[in-house]
Amino acid sequence: MSEWLVLTLAMAAACGVVLIVTFLRHRRTSPDYDASETPDVIEYMTMMIGVVYAIVLGLAIAGVWEARSLAEDHVHSEAQALHEVSERARVYPTEVRERIRTDVHAYVSHVVTTEWDSMADRGELTDRGAQLLTRVRHDVTDYQPKSDFEAQAYQPLVDAVAAASDARNSRGESAGATMPGVVWFGLITGGLVTIGMIFMLQIRRTPRELILAGLFSALIAFLLFLIWDFDAPYSRGVAATPDPFRALFDNLGR
Repeated sequence: MSEWLVLTLAMAAACGVVLIVTFLRHRRTSPDYDASETPDVIEYMTMMIGVVYAIVLGLAIAGVWEARSLAEDHVHSEAQALHEVSERARVYPTEVRERIRTDVHAYVSHVVTTEWDSMADRGELTDRGAQLLTRVRHDVTDYQPKSDFEAQAYQPLVDAVAAASDARNSRGESAGATMPGVVWFGLITGGLVTIGMIFMLQIRRTPRELILAGLFSALIAFLLFLIWDFDAPYSRGVAATPDPFRALFDNLGR
């Protein structure tokens, strides 16, 4: 099911629940009931609950957005480090240089074509990816420089491989959901309480009040969907992509 379809259904359901409850509540209310009298304390509590929940929603959105931005940074750092390995290897003999570049290309191709799907589906890296990166590391560290020029390039190559490995580990750590279950419980419960306070304000069945109540509930549903969509940086609608690898390496997956 499309995520946008899920969003549409969630917003429609939120509006529908509020409108249905409002109609049922008024059908069960006696004709002489005065809905215009709302205690001041209820208005004050509704305002405070709305403010507190808005702050919580803002912090949650900022948190998942920051996690997504970090995920993109990990991908960019890893791609750039591997590109440096491939380019700096040009000072080595042809056989060594081609072996390093071939293994780097094999690793990047695996990340883009296979490991990315594993992160999206299961939230974890693949053993094959770790093996391919280890092969690149051995290609670099096992070579003994034959000249001062090669010796000068050796340490930067080792550092670049280490940077790629560190970025890969960070990418793996950020592959899953970032919001704990207890936070989701608080967000959903807070949303229900906030919408429930609409009925405490004794809203009537006037078109203006019903439209505002429906739009308010739909807005909360949209914001919760937005948090959920950002919560998994590599797998959902607005997700980090392997484009940095594709931009720096050609013919991936071949």
